[in-house]
Amino acid sequence: MPSDWVNKPTPGSREYYPLNEPEIGTLWDSGTESPLLFKPLTVRGVNFKNRIWVAPMCQYSSDNGHATDWHLVHLGGFASRGVGAIIVEATSVVPEGRISPEDAGLWTDTQIEPLRRITSFVHAQGTKIGIQLAHAGRKASTHAPWVQRIAGRGAPSVASEEEHGWPGEVYGPSDLSFKDGSYPSPKQMSEDDINKVIAAFVDSAKRAEKAGYLIVDFIEIHAAHGYLLHSFFSPLSNTRTDSYGGQPLENRLRMISTLVQKVREAWSGPLFVRISASDWAEGPEQSSDGEWLQWGIEQSKVLAARLQEIGVDLIDCSSGGNWAAQVIPLQPGYQVPFAAELKKALPTLLVGTVGLITEPEQAESYLREGKADVVLLARALLRNPHWPLMAAQKLGSRVKPANQYERAWSDTTPLPAPGR
Repeated sequence: MPSDWVNKPTPGSREYYPLNEPEIGTLWDSGTESPLLFKPLTVRGVNFKNRIWVAPMCQYSSDNGHATDWHLVHLGGFASRGVGAIIVEATSVVPEGRISPEDAGLWTDTQIEPLRRITSFVHAQGTKIGIQLAHAGRKASTHAPWVQRIAGRGAPSVASEEEHGWPGEVYGPSDLSFKDGSYPSPKQMSEDDINKVIAAFVDSAKRAEKAGYLIVDFIEIHAAHGYLLHSFFSPLSNTRTDSYGGQPLENRLRMISTLVQKVREAWSGPLFVRISASDWAEGPEQSSDGEWLQWGIEQSKVLAARLQEIGVDLIDCSSGGNWAAQVIPLQPGYQVPFAAELKKALPTLLVGTVGLITEPEQAESYLREGKADVVLLARALLRNPHWPLMAAQKLGSRVKPANQYERAWSDTTPLPAPGR
Protein backbone atom coordinates (compact mmCIF):
# COMPACT_ATOMS: atom_id res chain seq x y z
CA MET A 1 0.00 0.00 0.00
CA PRO A 2 1.42 3.44 -0.87
CA SER A 3 2.86 5.20 2.15
CA ASP A 4 0.67 8.23 1.42
CA TRP A 5 -2.34 6.10 2.37
CA VAL A 6 -1.12 5.50 5.91
CA ASN A 7 -3.00 7.36 8.65
CA LYS A 8 0.17 8.78 10.14
CA PRO A 9 0.58 9.00 13.92
CA THR A 10 1.70 12.11 15.76
CA PRO A 11 5.39 11.52 16.59
CA GLY A 12 6.30 11.07 20.25
CA SER A 13 2.74 10.89 21.57
CA ARG A 14 1.84 8.76 24.57
CA GLU A 15 -0.75 6.97 22.43
CA TYR A 16 -1.99 7.07 18.86
CA TYR A 17 -3.33 10.37 17.51
CA PRO A 18 -3.63 11.14 13.78
CA LEU A 19 -1.01 13.59 12.56
CA ASN A 20 -2.39 16.94 11.41
CA GLU A 21 -0.49 18.46 8.49
CA PRO A 22 -0.46 21.42 8.78
CA GLU A 23 -1.18 21.85 12.48
CA ILE A 24 -4.71 22.52 13.68
CA GLY A 25 -5.35 26.26 13.74
CA THR A 26 -2.84 27.25 11.07
CA LEU A 27 -3.76 28.97 7.81
CA TRP A 28 -4.22 26.80 4.76
CA ASP A 29 -4.44 29.78 2.46
CA SER A 30 -6.06 33.19 2.32
CA GLY A 31 -7.63 35.01 -0.57
CA THR A 32 -6.64 38.35 0.90
CA GLU A 33 -4.08 39.58 3.40
CA SER A 34 -3.66 36.98 6.13
CA PRO A 35 -5.29 37.87 9.45
CA LEU A 36 -2.83 38.78 12.18
CA LEU A 37 -4.77 36.48 14.53
CA PHE A 38 -3.20 33.59 12.60
CA LYS A 39 0.30 35.01 12.32
CA PRO A 40 2.81 32.85 14.26
CA LEU A 41 4.72 34.30 17.18
CA THR A 42 8.06 33.07 18.54
CA VAL A 43 9.07 33.76 22.15
CA ARG A 44 12.44 32.49 23.43
CA GLY A 45 12.50 29.82 20.76
CA VAL A 46 8.92 28.63 21.43
CA ASN A 47 6.72 28.96 18.34
CA PHE A 48 3.05 29.79 18.86
CA LYS A 49 1.11 28.94 15.68
CA ASN A 50 -1.42 31.73 16.12
CA ARG A 51 -2.38 34.53 18.50
CA ILE A 52 -5.70 33.20 19.79
CA TRP A 53 -4.88 32.07 23.32
CA VAL A 54 -6.98 30.52 26.06
CA ALA A 55 -6.99 32.68 29.18
CA PRO A 56 -6.68 30.84 32.52
CA MET A 57 -10.11 29.86 33.85
CA CYS A 58 -10.63 28.36 37.30
CA GLN A 59 -12.57 25.10 37.12
CA TYR A 60 -12.86 24.26 40.85
CA SER A 61 -12.47 20.61 39.88
CA SER A 62 -9.07 19.49 41.22
CA ASP A 63 -8.52 16.66 43.69
CA ASN A 64 -6.31 18.07 46.44
CA GLY A 65 -4.58 20.19 43.83
CA HIS A 66 -4.28 17.36 41.30
CA ALA A 67 -5.69 17.80 37.79
CA THR A 68 -8.44 15.36 36.78
CA ASP A 69 -10.01 14.09 33.57
CA TRP A 70 -12.25 17.16 33.62
CA HIS A 71 -9.15 19.24 32.90
CA LEU A 72 -8.04 16.82 30.18
CA VAL A 73 -11.38 17.18 28.37
CA HIS A 74 -11.74 20.90 29.07
CA LEU A 75 -8.26 21.92 27.93
CA GLY A 76 -7.86 19.20 25.34
CA GLY A 77 -11.01 20.38 23.62
CA PHE A 78 -9.49 23.81 23.03
CA ALA A 79 -6.28 22.26 21.67
CA SER A 80 -8.18 20.11 19.18
CA ARG A 81 -10.04 23.18 17.88
CA GLY A 82 -7.13 25.36 16.86
CA VAL A 83 -6.07 27.77 19.60
CA GLY A 84 -2.44 28.85 19.61
CA ALA A 85 -1.82 28.49 23.33
CA ILE A 86 -3.57 27.46 26.51
CA ILE A 87 -2.86 28.82 29.99
CA VAL A 88 -3.82 26.35 32.70
CA GLU A 89 -5.95 27.89 35.44
CA ALA A 90 -4.52 29.60 38.54
CA THR A 91 -2.34 26.89 40.07
CA SER A 92 -1.35 27.45 43.67
CA VAL A 93 2.22 27.10 44.85
CA VAL A 94 1.12 26.17 48.40
CA PRO A 95 -2.07 24.49 49.70
CA GLU A 96 -3.22 27.59 51.57
CA GLY A 97 -2.77 29.70 48.43
CA ARG A 98 -5.76 28.18 46.66
CA ILE A 99 -8.88 30.25 46.04
CA SER A 100 -11.09 27.28 46.84
CA PRO A 101 -10.46 23.78 48.22
CA GLU A 102 -10.88 22.39 44.71
CA ASP A 103 -8.31 24.61 42.98
CA ALA A 104 -5.28 23.37 41.07
CA GLY A 105 -1.85 23.12 42.65
CA LEU A 106 1.78 22.42 41.89
CA TRP A 107 3.22 22.34 45.40
CA THR A 108 4.13 18.63 45.38
CA ASP A 109 5.63 16.21 42.87
CA THR A 110 2.52 14.00 42.80
CA GLN A 111 0.74 16.82 40.96
CA ILE A 112 3.17 16.60 38.04
CA GLU A 113 1.95 13.42 36.35
CA PRO A 114 -1.74 14.44 35.97
CA LEU A 115 -0.55 17.71 34.44
CA ARG A 116 1.92 15.90 32.19
CA ARG A 117 -0.93 13.76 30.79
CA ILE A 118 -2.84 16.88 29.80
CA THR A 119 0.13 18.68 28.29
CA SER A 120 1.07 15.56 26.32
CA PHE A 121 -2.36 15.52 24.66
CA VAL A 122 -2.27 19.28 24.01
CA HIS A 123 1.18 19.00 22.41
CA ALA A 124 -0.04 16.16 20.19
CA GLN A 125 -2.55 18.64 18.72
CA GLY A 126 0.25 21.10 17.94
CA THR A 127 -0.73 23.58 20.65
CA LYS A 128 1.49 25.18 23.28
CA ILE A 129 0.45 25.09 26.93
CA GLY A 130 1.58 27.06 29.96
CA ILE A 131 0.71 27.22 33.62
CA GLN A 132 -0.32 30.18 35.74
CA LEU A 133 1.42 29.99 39.11
CA ALA A 134 -0.60 31.72 41.80
CA HIS A 135 -1.34 32.48 45.43
CA ALA A 136 -4.80 33.77 46.36
CA GLY A 137 -3.63 35.74 49.39
CA ARG A 138 -6.49 37.33 51.31
CA LYS A 139 -9.03 35.91 48.84
CA ALA A 140 -8.20 32.28 49.70
CA SER A 141 -10.40 29.63 51.34
CA THR A 142 -13.67 30.57 49.65
CA HIS A 143 -16.35 28.38 48.09
CA ALA A 144 -16.66 27.52 44.41
CA PRO A 145 -19.15 29.85 42.64
CA TRP A 146 -21.91 27.26 42.21
CA VAL A 147 -21.62 26.24 45.85
CA GLN A 148 -22.29 29.86 46.76
CA ARG A 149 -25.26 29.94 44.37
CA ILE A 150 -26.78 26.68 45.57
CA ALA A 151 -26.38 27.74 49.20
CA GLY A 152 -28.14 30.99 48.37
CA ARG A 153 -25.39 33.12 49.83
CA GLY A 154 -25.23 35.45 46.87
CA ALA A 155 -21.64 36.50 47.52
CA PRO A 156 -18.27 34.78 47.95
CA SER A 157 -18.17 33.11 51.34
CA VAL A 158 -15.57 31.58 53.56
CA ALA A 159 -14.97 27.83 53.31
CA SER A 160 -14.71 26.50 56.87
CA GLU A 161 -12.44 23.68 57.96
CA GLU A 162 -15.47 21.35 57.88
CA GLU A 163 -15.88 22.42 54.24
CA HIS A 164 -12.20 21.65 53.56
CA GLY A 165 -11.11 25.28 53.90
CA TRP A 166 -8.38 26.92 55.98
CA PRO A 167 -9.81 30.26 57.18
CA GLY A 168 -7.25 30.52 59.99
CA GLU A 169 -4.34 30.28 57.54
CA VAL A 170 -5.19 33.08 55.14
CA TYR A 171 -2.49 35.72 54.60
CA GLY A 172 -2.08 39.11 52.96
CA PRO A 173 0.24 42.11 52.98
CA SER A 174 -1.93 43.63 55.72
CA ASP A 175 -4.72 42.38 57.94
CA LEU A 176 -7.41 43.94 55.73
CA SER A 177 -10.17 41.64 54.51
CA PHE A 178 -11.20 41.95 50.89
CA LYS A 179 -14.79 42.22 52.12
CA ASP A 180 -15.79 41.85 55.75
CA GLY A 181 -18.21 39.01 56.33
CA SER A 182 -17.79 37.49 52.88
CA TYR A 183 -14.06 36.79 52.87
CA PRO A 184 -11.58 35.58 55.52
CA SER A 185 -9.80 37.96 57.87
CA PRO A 186 -6.17 37.63 56.77
CA LYS A 187 -3.03 37.63 58.86
CA GLN A 188 -0.35 40.14 57.94
CA MET A 189 2.60 38.31 56.43
CA SER A 190 5.97 38.48 58.13
CA GLU A 191 9.16 38.77 56.08
CA ASP A 192 9.70 35.07 56.75
CA ASP A 193 6.24 34.35 55.32
CA ILE A 194 7.07 36.42 52.25
CA ASN A 195 10.34 34.57 51.69
CA LYS A 196 8.60 31.19 52.01
CA VAL A 197 6.04 32.14 49.38
CA ILE A 198 8.75 33.35 47.01
CA ALA A 199 10.59 30.06 47.50
CA ALA A 200 7.36 28.16 46.81
CA PHE A 201 6.90 29.94 43.47
CA VAL A 202 10.45 28.98 42.52
CA ASP A 203 9.90 25.36 43.56
CA SER A 204 6.71 25.16 41.48
CA ALA A 205 8.53 26.67 38.49
CA LYS A 206 11.17 23.97 38.83
CA ARG A 207 8.46 21.30 38.82
CA ALA A 208 7.39 22.62 35.42
CA GLU A 209 10.68 21.16 34.18
CA LYS A 210 11.18 17.88 35.98
CA ALA A 211 14.14 15.62 35.29
CA GLY A 212 14.95 17.56 32.12
CA TYR A 213 11.41 17.18 30.73
CA LEU A 214 9.46 20.35 30.07
CA ILE A 215 5.97 19.77 31.52
CA VAL A 216 4.77 23.08 30.06
CA ASP A 217 6.01 25.47 27.38
CA PHE A 218 5.79 28.69 29.39
CA ILE A 219 4.99 30.02 32.85
CA GLU A 220 2.71 32.89 33.80
CA ILE A 221 2.88 34.52 37.24
CA HIS A 222 -0.55 35.60 38.51
CA ALA A 223 -0.23 39.15 39.84
CA ALA A 224 -3.80 40.32 39.18
CA HIS A 225 -7.38 40.27 40.45
CA GLY A 226 -6.66 41.12 44.07
CA TYR A 227 -4.74 37.95 44.80
CA LEU A 228 -1.53 37.98 46.83
CA LEU A 229 0.91 39.74 44.50
CA HIS A 230 -1.59 42.35 43.32
CA SER A 231 -2.60 43.07 46.91
CA PHE A 232 1.05 43.78 47.73
CA PHE A 233 1.55 46.41 45.06
CA SER A 234 -1.78 48.22 45.51
CA PRO A 235 -1.93 50.95 48.20
CA LEU A 236 -5.57 50.01 48.87
CA SER A 237 -4.61 46.62 50.28
CA ASN A 238 -1.02 47.18 51.40
CA THR A 239 -0.79 49.45 54.44
CA ARG A 240 2.49 48.05 55.76
CA THR A 241 5.16 50.39 57.07
CA ASP A 242 8.19 48.22 56.40
CA SER A 243 10.24 47.73 53.21
CA TYR A 244 7.37 45.82 51.58
CA GLY A 245 4.70 48.52 51.87
CA GLY A 246 3.72 52.12 52.32
CA GLN A 247 3.58 54.98 49.86
CA PRO A 248 6.95 54.35 48.18
CA LEU A 249 6.17 52.45 45.00
CA GLU A 250 9.54 50.76 45.25
CA ASN A 251 8.50 49.12 48.52
CA ARG A 252 5.20 47.84 47.17
CA LEU A 253 6.95 46.38 44.11
CA ARG A 254 9.62 44.66 46.18
CA MET A 255 7.86 41.31 46.54
CA ILE A 256 6.84 40.92 42.89
CA SER A 257 10.26 42.09 41.70
CA THR A 258 12.12 39.68 43.94
CA LEU A 259 9.79 36.79 43.15
CA VAL A 260 9.92 37.23 39.37
CA GLN A 261 13.70 37.64 39.45
CA LYS A 262 14.10 34.33 41.26
CA VAL A 263 11.65 32.54 38.97
CA ARG A 264 13.48 33.95 35.94
CA GLU A 265 16.72 32.50 37.30
CA ALA A 266 15.08 29.08 37.73
CA TRP A 267 13.13 28.97 34.45
CA SER A 268 14.72 29.54 31.04
CA GLY A 269 11.56 29.40 28.93
CA PRO A 270 9.04 32.13 28.12
CA LEU A 271 7.88 33.95 31.24
CA PHE A 272 4.66 35.98 31.38
CA VAL A 273 3.02 37.99 34.16
CA ARG A 274 -0.69 38.75 34.43
CA ILE A 275 -1.41 42.11 36.05
CA SER A 276 -4.46 44.16 36.90
CA ALA A 277 -3.78 47.54 35.33
CA SER A 278 -6.35 49.29 37.52
CA ASP A 279 -8.14 48.76 40.83
CA TRP A 280 -11.22 50.50 39.39
CA ALA A 281 -11.73 52.21 42.75
CA GLU A 282 -13.52 55.54 42.93
CA GLY A 283 -11.34 58.59 42.38
CA PRO A 284 -7.95 59.22 40.75
CA GLU A 285 -4.86 57.06 40.87
CA GLN A 286 -2.80 59.79 42.50
CA SER A 287 -3.56 62.88 44.59
CA SER A 288 -2.45 66.40 43.68
CA ASP A 289 0.40 66.18 46.17
CA GLY A 290 1.72 62.94 44.67
CA GLU A 291 0.25 60.38 47.10
CA TRP A 292 -0.75 57.11 45.47
CA LEU A 293 -4.43 56.43 46.20
CA GLN A 294 -5.01 53.21 44.28
CA TRP A 295 -3.32 51.02 41.69
CA GLY A 296 -3.60 52.29 38.12
CA ILE A 297 -2.07 52.48 34.68
CA GLU A 298 0.81 54.82 35.54
CA GLN A 299 2.13 52.49 38.23
CA SER A 300 1.44 49.57 35.89
CA LYS A 301 3.79 51.12 33.34
CA VAL A 302 6.52 51.30 35.97
CA LEU A 303 5.88 47.69 36.98
CA ALA A 304 5.84 46.46 33.37
CA ALA A 305 9.13 48.22 32.64
CA ARG A 306 10.66 46.67 35.74
CA LEU A 307 9.45 43.20 34.75
CA GLN A 308 10.80 43.61 31.23
CA GLU A 309 14.22 44.47 32.67
CA ILE A 310 14.11 41.31 34.78
CA GLY A 311 13.37 39.19 31.71
CA VAL A 312 9.59 38.89 31.49
CA ASP A 313 8.53 38.33 27.88
CA LEU A 314 4.83 39.22 27.95
CA ILE A 315 2.41 41.16 30.14
CA ASP A 316 -1.07 39.63 30.23
CA CYS A 317 -3.09 42.78 30.87
CA SER A 318 -6.30 42.46 32.88
CA SER A 319 -7.80 44.70 35.59
CA GLY A 320 -9.81 44.86 38.80
CA GLY A 321 -10.41 42.37 41.59
CA ASN A 322 -8.74 44.17 44.49
CA TRP A 323 -11.48 46.59 45.57
CA ALA A 324 -14.80 45.04 46.56
CA ALA A 325 -16.74 48.20 45.64
CA GLN A 326 -15.22 48.46 42.16
CA VAL A 327 -17.44 49.87 39.43
CA ILE A 328 -16.32 48.63 36.02
CA PRO A 329 -17.90 49.99 32.81
CA LEU A 330 -18.34 46.59 31.20
CA GLN A 331 -18.39 46.78 27.43
CA PRO A 332 -16.65 44.90 24.61
CA GLY A 333 -12.90 45.36 24.91
CA TYR A 334 -13.15 47.43 28.08
CA GLN A 335 -9.63 46.43 29.17
CA VAL A 336 -7.96 46.95 25.80
CA PRO A 337 -7.08 50.64 26.48
CA PHE A 338 -4.86 49.49 29.36
CA ALA A 339 -3.02 47.05 27.10
CA ALA A 340 -2.67 49.77 24.46
CA GLU A 341 -1.14 52.15 27.02
CA LEU A 342 1.41 49.53 28.05
CA LYS A 343 2.24 48.73 24.44
CA LYS A 344 2.69 52.42 23.64
CA ALA A 345 4.97 52.95 26.63
CA LEU A 346 6.97 49.75 26.06
CA PRO A 347 6.83 48.91 22.34
CA THR A 348 9.35 46.05 22.56
CA LEU A 349 7.41 44.26 25.31
CA LEU A 350 4.80 41.72 24.21
CA VAL A 351 1.34 42.52 25.56
CA GLY A 352 -1.77 40.35 25.70
CA THR A 353 -5.28 41.73 26.03
CA VAL A 354 -8.42 40.12 27.45
CA GLY A 355 -11.96 40.99 28.50
CA LEU A 356 -15.32 40.73 26.70
CA ILE A 357 -13.63 40.05 23.36
CA THR A 358 -16.14 38.02 21.39
CA GLU A 359 -15.98 38.92 17.69
CA PRO A 360 -13.16 38.02 15.27
CA GLU A 361 -13.19 41.45 13.63
CA GLN A 362 -12.91 43.05 17.06
CA ALA A 363 -9.95 40.85 18.06
CA GLU A 364 -8.20 41.35 14.73
CA SER A 365 -8.51 45.13 15.01
CA TYR A 366 -6.62 45.20 18.30
CA LEU A 367 -3.65 43.50 16.69
CA ARG A 368 -3.74 45.61 13.53
CA GLU A 369 -3.95 48.83 15.55
CA GLY A 370 -0.92 47.81 17.62
CA LYS A 371 -2.85 47.71 20.88
CA ALA A 372 -1.76 44.17 21.71
CA ASP A 373 0.28 41.27 20.36
CA VAL A 374 -2.02 38.42 21.35
CA VAL A 375 -5.70 38.11 22.26
CA LEU A 376 -6.79 35.92 25.17
CA LEU A 377 -10.32 34.53 25.24
CA ALA A 378 -12.22 32.86 28.05
CA ARG A 379 -16.02 32.84 28.05
CA ALA A 380 -16.19 33.23 24.28
CA LEU A 381 -14.34 29.92 23.99
CA LEU A 382 -16.54 28.27 26.59
CA ARG A 383 -19.56 29.20 24.49
CA ASN A 384 -17.91 28.19 21.23
CA PRO A 385 -14.72 26.10 21.43
CA HIS A 386 -14.55 26.26 17.60
CA TRP A 387 -14.03 30.05 17.80
CA PRO A 388 -10.66 29.98 15.93
CA LEU A 389 -12.18 28.17 12.94
CA MET A 390 -15.21 30.46 12.95
CA ALA A 391 -12.92 33.49 13.18
CA ALA A 392 -10.97 32.42 10.12
CA GLN A 393 -14.18 32.08 8.12
CA LYS A 394 -15.39 35.52 9.12
CA LEU A 395 -12.01 37.02 8.23
CA GLY A 396 -12.02 35.41 4.79
CA SER A 397 -9.41 32.75 5.42
CA ARG A 398 -9.21 28.98 5.74
CA VAL A 399 -7.71 27.33 8.79
CA LYS A 400 -6.84 23.67 9.27
CA PRO A 401 -9.43 21.84 11.41
CA ALA A 402 -8.57 18.62 13.19
CA ASN A 403 -8.56 15.70 10.75
CA GLN A 404 -11.53 14.22 12.60
CA TYR A 405 -13.54 17.46 12.24
CA GLU A 406 -12.74 18.35 8.61
CA ARG A 407 -16.14 17.15 7.36
CA ALA A 408 -17.87 19.76 9.55
CA TRP A 409 -16.05 22.59 7.77
CA SER A 410 -15.78 21.32 4.19
CA ASP A 411 -19.41 22.22 3.36
CA THR A 412 -18.86 25.96 3.73
CA THR A 413 -15.08 26.11 3.33
CA PRO A 414 -13.83 23.65 0.68
CA LEU A 415 -10.68 21.86 1.79
CA PRO A 416 -7.43 22.36 -0.18
CA ALA A 417 -6.58 19.74 -2.74
CA PRO A 418 -4.29 16.90 -1.63
CA GLY A 419 -0.69 17.93 -1.41
CA ARG A 420 -1.40 21.55 -0.52
